[in-house]
Amino acid sequence: MEQRDLEQYCCDTRTIVAETAEFIANELGKVGKGDIEVKALNSLVSYVDKTAEERLVEGLRKLIPDSVFLTEEETISAQSGEYQWIIDPLDGTTNFLHQVPCFAVSVALRHRETTILGVVQEVNRKECFYACRNGGAFLNGKKIQVSQTPLLKDSLIATGFPYYDFKKLAPYLKVLEYFMLNTRGIRRMGAAAVDLAYVACGRFDTFFEYGLNAWDVAAGVSIVQEAGGKVFDFKGGENYLFGRELIATNPFLSEEVLKIISL
Repeated sequence: MEQRDLEQYCCDTRTIVAETAEFIANELGKVGKGDIEVKALNSLVSYVDKTAEERLVEGLRKLIPDSVFLTEEETISAQSGEYQWIIDPLDGTTNFLHQVPCFAVSVALRHRETTILGVVQEVNRKECFYACRNGGAFLNGKKIQVSQTPLLKDSLIATGFPYYDFKKLAPYLKVLEYFMLNTRGIRRMGAAAVDLAYVACGRFDTFFEYGLNAWDVAAGVSIVQEAGGKVFDFKGGENYLFGRELIATNPFLSEEVLKIISL
């Protein structure tokens, strides 16, 4: 795919994502208890997630008719193919249902196992973070980059608390304790796609979490990488998309952070 074609796909994807984000925003506060399903422990879904996903699939399929999809709500069967969209229609569903203002639409496009496009739109602030391969990373049209913070003591750390998989809870709490004592603080937004976007634009210096799915991180990872950041799993490897654990950080902190988080 030519770079100009990829950039056009990115532009068209942003339009589809923005329309979906507007739908989500209009449904805020309208979801009743009877509209909420429990998929698994502390994993919630409503008609908003499902409808948003259907809208995304419909729009994205028109862009690349022979593309396939990996989606959180499984409104379409997961398939493998040359072009694959990875979609989280509403990252931060619990926040949305409780009207806590941090949730996003996340869409990534992969070509033969390589992510070539990522779009994350935080719904409440109408902030669209996006990147296409070798094209840089942007926020609402302005180029962004990861922070240049060189020292851990000056850094702000983001994480996600375990909410269903507690096998690593003890070492995770030790890592939290270390960061509490040796950084400027820890934040927990409740939406991994937003955490990654905030690393990409320098608001956070590092983000780490385990128990993640590909749709939580695929778009955000591509944006962080195009913004000059480093992404790896807890062993320093590249199994972060499907390995259910991830660290995203600026290059200056990467070695120290990895040493601390390695569980």
